[in-house]
Amino acid sequence: MRHGDKVNNLGRKKAHRGAMLSNMACSLILSKRIRTTLAKAKALRVYVEPLITKSKNDTTHSRRTVFSHLGVNTMGKEAVKELFGTVSIKVATRPGGYTRIIKLNNRSGDNAEMCYMELVDFNDVYVKSSTTIAETTKKKSRRGAGTSAKKTEETPTSDSVTDIIEESTEE
Repeated sequence: MRHGDKVNNLGRKKAHRGAMLSNMACSLILSKRIRTTLAKAKALRVYVEPLITKSKNDTTHSRRTVFSHLGVNTMGKEAVKELFGTVSIKVATRPGGYTRIIKLNNRSGDNAEMCYMELVDFNDVYVKSSTTIAETTKKKSRRGAGTSAKKTEETPTSDSVTDIIEESTEE
């Protein structure tokens, strides 16, 4: 019976599961997007989001804590540099929810549910810049009456251009 057991074991022993999650977390941090099964992605989200939260506070203690979770290999060292460098800067204002899971079709071999897991702020398709947000929030009229008035104001006539030139030469 598994009463009160909230850990998804993913069909692995504890050491194997820890190593797999560590490697997947390093891959996610370094490449910003990985393709995996849905169950592994949900387990990885619980594993990697506290590490990203720790990276917001760049102290020696938080670096060592994250390094102990990501592994002592060279991939872990590079992942810690990347996490405390570029990733922590991008997620500094975000209060949580650093990862996104995008479901895909089932895998053909064993019909497992597949998905992309990615860091939220690094996907250019879903992240809107401030200029595009301002453009989409403009009020549009159905008749377009405001656009014709703006066009007449913006296009100077030849008489007004000569008046401006004469005024500047007099000064």
